[in-house]
Amino acid sequence: MIETEKKTEKVILVAVSEKDESKTLASLDELEALADTAGALVLEKFLQPREHPHPGTYLGSGKLEELKERIRDLEADGIICDDELTPAQMRNMSDILNTKVMDRTLLILDIFAQRAATKEGSIQVELAQLRYRATRLTGKGQSLSRLGGGIGTRGPGESKLESDRRAIHRRIAVLKAELEDVEAHRMTQRAQRVRNAVPVVAVVGYTNAGKSTLLNALTGSDILAEDKLFATLDPTTRKLTLPGAEEVLLTDTVGFINKLPHDLIDAFKSTLEEAKYADILLHVVDASDPEMRAHMETVYATLRDLKAEDKPILTAFNKCDRDLGEALLYDPQADETVRISALTGQGLEYLKEILQNLLRQQKVYLDRLFPYAQAAEAARIRKYGQVLEESYEEDGIHIKAYVPKRLAGEFTQE
Repeated sequence: MIETEKKTEKVILVAVSEKDESKTLASLDELEALADTAGALVLEKFLQPREHPHPGTYLGSGKLEELKERIRDLEADGIICDDELTPAQMRNMSDILNTKVMDRTLLILDIFAQRAATKEGSIQVELAQLRYRATRLTGKGQSLSRLGGGIGTRGPGESKLESDRRAIHRRIAVLKAELEDVEAHRMTQRAQRVRNAVPVVAVVGYTNAGKSTLLNALTGSDILAEDKLFATLDPTTRKLTLPGAEEVLLTDTVGFINKLPHDLIDAFKSTLEEAKYADILLHVVDASDPEMRAHMETVYATLRDLKAEDKPILTAFNKCDRDLGEALLYDPQADETVRISALTGQGLEYLKEILQNLLRQQKVYLDRLFPYAQAAEAARIRKYGQVLEESYEEDGIHIKAYVPKRLAGEFTQE
């Protein structure tokens, strides 16, 4: 059997700097990390200061000629632009540069196609890819035919690129129906959690902030945790026992990122809405990242889009085992903050205490004697509430506890 070595694509990163060049360079650094995650080798970063990207070619004519020379000199396989290109921009750049042209959206979609492990994740990724490509079918000319293999071609497959618009939309309709079935199952699970009164904590944050590592550290699970963007894609839920013996569910969500494609937000809405239905948001922040503030704002902007920003928020500044210099760790939008290291365990016990206190604020105090015939009710309080005192007396079980508001009425004295 002949083994063929997978070819590493060599690319040049391209961006237009409209105002703040430092922000554009930071965005290019992130694009480089995305390219690395997708398996590409970045040869160079190419930047043009412009008031706005050129509507037809993204870059100006002079810069395009300069870029064409760099592609030839460096023997690059293609370019990746830091913004989402219009179909015309992609087609025109490909014609002028005579090379493979990709944009940030295509790159992110490719990474998601690699990372999706569950049926739901695969459906969501393919749906986002088809929506993106449907707008690029008409007059695609050489712009898509040059894609060949590698980045941007994983997922639906070449046959779907060759299909006409009607076939693409038929496939989209099928995927949407399948996704609706998955969403109905997810809603059933959420309803069951409400009935059981199990508190849910949604773990949110910028991609690569350390959410999976934190989930592993808190719950003893073994979720994949890599130092790469979007290391995990599919949502994961694990049980966590707080200091007062109360159990909560920790649900990881897909990492947020700057310029997250709208098609992805739409496709992953059911997954992202775990934050909307949670009792508390645990916002994980990479305290060692120079772009920490910008990343925090991206997370809050996405939460606002999901209408999930009104939840109690605990911000955990992660990676505090590193040298943070003069970094100011504060979050005016959070109810509480804590400094932690998911890697070393620093601050995790305090984090659990804060979670417990935030949950207590959503509960009511109960002081009641349960006859021994109602021992099952007392057991429910132990499972779903926070027991402060419990004593066995002659005529029953005396319990003082905090219980969820939605269950409090069930335990009122008859």
